[in-house]
Amino acid sequence: MTVTKQERLAYTSKAKELVEQMSLEEKVYLMSGKIPFEKIMSDIAEGKPYNWFPYPAGGNERLNVPEMKFVDGPRGVVSGNSTCFPVSMSRGASFDKDLEERIGRAIGKEIRAHGGNLFGGVCINLPRNPGWGRSQEVYGEDSFHLGAMGSALVKGVQEENVIACVKHYAFNSMENARFTVSVQADKRTEREVYLAHFKDCVDAGAASIMSAYNLYQGTFCGHSDYLLNEVLKEEWDFDGFVISDFIWGVKDTVEGANGGMDIEMCHTKYFGDNLVEAVKEGKVSEEKIDEAALRIVRTLLAFTEADNNTYSKDLIGSKEHVTLALEAAEKSITLMKNDNQVLPFSKTDTKTIAVIGKLGNKGNIGDHGSSRVFPDYIVTPLEGITALVPDSEVIFNDGSDLEKAKELAKSVDAVVFVVGYDHDDEGEFINNPDEDVDALGDGDSGFGAGGDRKTSLGLHQEEIDLLKAVGPENQNSVAALIGGNMIMIEEWKDDVSAILMAFYPGMEGGTALAKNLFGDVNPSGKLPFVLPTEESHLPQIDWDATEITYDYYHGYTKLEKEGIEPSLPYGFGLSYTTFEISNASFSVENNQIVATCEVENTGKQEGAEVIQLYVGYGNSKIDRPVKVLRGFERVNLKPGEKQVVKVTTPLEKIKWFNPSTNEWELEEMDYEIYIGNSSANKDLVKGAITVTSMA
Repeated sequence: MTVTKQERLAYTSKAKELVEQMSLEEKVYLMSGKIPFEKIMSDIAEGKPYNWFPYPAGGNERLNVPEMKFVDGPRGVVSGNSTCFPVSMSRGASFDKDLEERIGRAIGKEIRAHGGNLFGGVCINLPRNPGWGRSQEVYGEDSFHLGAMGSALVKGVQEENVIACVKHYAFNSMENARFTVSVQADKRTEREVYLAHFKDCVDAGAASIMSAYNLYQGTFCGHSDYLLNEVLKEEWDFDGFVISDFIWGVKDTVEGANGGMDIEMCHTKYFGDNLVEAVKEGKVSEEKIDEAALRIVRTLLAFTEADNNTYSKDLIGSKEHVTLALEAAEKSITLMKNDNQVLPFSKTDTKTIAVIGKLGNKGNIGDHGSSRVFPDYIVTPLEGITALVPDSEVIFNDGSDLEKAKELAKSVDAVVFVVGYDHDDEGEFINNPDEDVDALGDGDSGFGAGGDRKTSLGLHQEEIDLLKAVGPENQNSVAALIGGNMIMIEEWKDDVSAILMAFYPGMEGGTALAKNLFGDVNPSGKLPFVLPTEESHLPQIDWDATEITYDYYHGYTKLEKEGIEPSLPYGFGLSYTTFEISNASFSVENNQIVATCEVENTGKQEGAEVIQLYVGYGNSKIDRPVKVLRGFERVNLKPGEKQVVKVTTPLEKIKWFNPSTNEWELEEMDYEIYIGNSSANKDLVKGAITVTSMA
């Protein structure tokens, strides 16, 4: 059972009693990480990856207050040889909240088995532009979707009595400039677009928040009285504790403590003795320290005393968890194009298969930053295909010699191009100008180059050339895209018969890809981002900016507002079967919008469909999106099966934030309601509701 907020608050008196028995030094010690930067550096130099063991902070042995023991994520537990799930962006494409909660439970179990008690891997920053290097760690471009999937992960992790830490609060969606950039945003943009999903996770019970490196409105997020005290702790009534992003998340003792930072991680540089001295000098009140200590002790006691279960090391990378990682990959892979139903390939008729592209025989599970997981094995696309069709000949070619690749493509029954990115192209990037971090390097145990995608949102030029030259040589050709966010397809999409988005699909990714290609699994992923025809249709960004303004519109809401047709809409994904949506109805009941429809599998294969609810604001007196996602449910149907699907959303979710009143307000008007299987109007059934007031 998960530790609810109410249960945590029940520990307030006990926590107060303990804090009152502590000296100032003991209270400040609770706020202190214990892993110096030098320790991380020396571990990496010795071949021990970052966070190979849980990183401790605080604790009080005299009073039996446990340490906070941090383990990073989000594609799994980074300590030890743990299960590697698909990256969050991949899991976002599943639109499967139940699956994400189950993944959370598996991660929670593995953390407990490692001796940890906090998961720092609920990453829900919103990518303003898909070139953000760490966008693979989040679920997609839409705030509602981020909040729903993040909340599911929070619930799953905390069901195993592991503290879920939500990050990076807030406006953290640039990598190369993350230590120096100051983000500006108007109040509506701030609340409706960039903070709403954080509140969703707090409302879901998240017990910890991690601040961001960047500045907001000129103040470091780790020092931000506005973000940490005023919004998070006061307005949202957050009861847990705030930790800093690692090493460089606190820049000043007094500003950090007064700004609402509870624990400096993962070392102690500005807190510790410096914070004790600041209190003695009257620069930080002891009441501020007491509040932080209370939050820390209360949370740790609640989670520690929730159970006395032992979690065996056998859970780490267990068969059950690896099977779950495979399920996640299978449900996430998204079919973007399938001309002439070239997919699924026939196992009996496809005797020779060419796997072409340098990524075809590479274990490619995401970037080499703080989210990196070291599973016992990784199934490559080549290995997955070879294992699934043992009676067929599977030939690998890296695609570097176009003429040889052409000849091979002509000679086989089917071609699978595996193209896209790896950890050198995108990911976490360490380049803090204030510190010497060269020793982190880009070796196997260190942090890779990564960073933002600076040059293009498309494939490498050699891969474009490969697809254009070799794709037309075989009509049974498919491009499998590997990457952490949207990849442009316009230059080459007509040169292959089918396109799959495989993301970074985790340790069993090659197996999942093969099963989707040959029909053992019916593709059911949906794009958690819009795919434009031109990069210029997206918000433009200077990845090295020191100051940047985040506008209200991005992604599919921007294109729709500007009347621009995308290449593929948000929420789009094909299947090997067909679905019919009918008998839609819309109403308001118990302060909720309720949309129902019948969904029928009208094809010949079992499959899953994601029914999506959008709300339109055509009658609004203020500037609002044409429509936005406000609900989704996934349904699995056998051939000929029909099911009634209900999707609901609270009326709270259609309010707008009025900067004049500093309040969320509900417009009393007629709203357009849409239900269907993508954000495109042609894929939606339209209706309307009238909202007069909150009942």
